Amino acid sequence: MYIGIDIGGTKCAVVYADDSGAVVNKVRFPTVSCQETLDKIFEAVASMGECSAIGVSCGGPLDEQRGIIMSPPNLPGWDDVHITDMLTERFGVPARICNDANACALAEWRFGAGRGTKNMVFLTFGTGLGAGLILDGKLYSGTNGNAGEVGHVRLAKDGPVGYGKAGSFEGFCSGGGIAKLGKRAAKEALVKGTPMSFCKDIDDIEKIDAKLLAEAAQNGDAIAMEVWRESGRRLGMGLSMIIDILNPEAIVIGSVFARSGELLRPEMEKVIQKEALSPSAAVCRIVPAELGEAIGDMAAIAVAMGG
Repeated sequence: MYIGIDIGGTKCAVVYADDSGAVVNKVRFPTVSCQETLDKIFEAVASMGECSAIGVSCGGPLDEQRGIIMSPPNLPGWDDVHITDMLTERFGVPARICNDANACALAEWRFGAGRGTKNMVFLTFGTGLGAGLILDGKLYSGTNGNAGEVGHVRLAKDGPVGYGKAGSFEGFCSGGGIAKLGKRAAKEALVKGTPMSFCKDIDDIEKIDAKLLAEAAQNGDAIAMEVWRESGRRLGMGLSMIIDILNPEAIVIGSVFARSGELLRPEMEKVIQKEALSPSAAVCRIVPAELGEAIGDMAAIAVAMGG
């Protein structure tokens, strides 16, 4: 049996699973202050029963080697929390921690769209863009846990800001980035007097997000469709680099791509065909993540199982 702990900015989950990954018990609760949340985590773990290991999935920055949570921006007050030592001392079993992108990569590799692969890349494509790398059948996290930060790569001299950098992969290919592309396009259209279904006047601009743009594009709005095509082209550029450098069997993409991939795929595939090495592109499947809303739970369990 394994216990997984998924620590998020607004909620946490403690999950109990058998050796196949099947969840047999789960406790959820809001994330509050650091100490109060830790107390709830320890209480939930104690209620689950015996296990062979505990896994923690948490947003970074982390020191994964030493098992420390190091002041993540979505967890104020969680400063230098030695969580794996705390868990091991209390419960007498090994404890491991991974950042959420790495943990989700392990989950999709063990239980989802990456099953059976030896070399797989997972892209979050949610609020931001990060990657988890499975290379030669193992999680690769780099020298100090920062491997896979593909969102920081610059794809253009100018463009939406993502990961603190204009024109970055994250700026073009994330929920926030697509919203910024949509807002920019809406402002230009309002100046020109071009009608849009998703934005009638200047007061509507701040309401624009990826979901609204997806609905508009699916209903044939030309400006929204071009926003998604632009994101798809940039996605193709970023994926081409990943394909050329890592030669993976599969790139599994979550969140926005899993929901709206049909809006991104046509332009993405055109760019990959043009930019990526043909032998490498030919053996790489680009697929949506499979685990959906369960990915946080399964990510923590996958960390407990090791990678």
